[in-house]
Amino acid sequence: MKRNPVKAALKAGQPQVGTWLSLGSVYGTRVLARVGFPWLTVDMEHSPIGIEQAATLFGVIAEAGCVPLARVPRGTHENIKRVLDAGAWGIVVPMVNTVEEAKLAIAAAKYPPVGNRSIGGGLHALNFDSTAGDYYNRANDEILVVLQTESPEGVQNAEAIYSLPGVDAIFVGPNDLTFQMRSADGVDPTPDQLEAMLQRVLATGKKTGTPVGLHVQTIDDVKKRIEQGWRFLAIGSELRFMTAEAQRIANGLSLKKAADLARY
Repeated sequence: MKRNPVKAALKAGQPQVGTWLSLGSVYGTRVLARVGFPWLTVDMEHSPIGIEQAATLFGVIAEAGCVPLARVPRGTHENIKRVLDAGAWGIVVPMVNTVEEAKLAIAAAKYPPVGNRSIGGGLHALNFDSTAGDYYNRANDEILVVLQTESPEGVQNAEAIYSLPGVDAIFVGPNDLTFQMRSADGVDPTPDQLEAMLQRVLATGKKTGTPVGLHVQTIDDVKKRIEQGWRFLAIGSELRFMTAEAQRIANGLSLKKAADLARY
């Protein structure tokens, strides 16, 4: 059975930089899986990608030698079981605010006696180049569990969550964290306030020995965050790559609707 190199690298303290997939394109995914990213996350929270489509994407990512991850819509047993049985090598769980929510997600990703994931299927084993039996015996060691901290409540409970056995990494979505930090009258936090919250996450990760990461948009941001100690980083998305390059070309040609692409 194949080993999960991203999980091993994070455990060894090595940065892992990947990107997000939201278009659901098999062609695009096959290409991106071969450009050098160690992992790709299929976003099933904020895209219309369904489970059958996701299973195909997991397969083409794994066959290219890249690690397929899935961001589930919510950290329920059903969501987590389905993406893992469909061949994902790990999960990214949004909006984990409490220890109880974290425990439920971890348990759903692990077979007994560690967790309560049920036995069945064979697609997961194919992506690990394994038999089903071997997969059942070794999956607990290879599946990557990434929990998202996206609210002040999640930051408040961070040390207890990050210290739980089975948490392989933490990921912050700055946009969601910004919205969750809004005041009662809808005012966004200042950049300094957001950065202070991010630094609390980073400090807690270092204290507990848990790799933490976040979503960024530029190569310079990746380098800066790695220097600070962030380890699991996503840069943009395939949608962002496409629209940014299209916008650059359209701007260069002075096309009328170029500015509209900036919203993506």
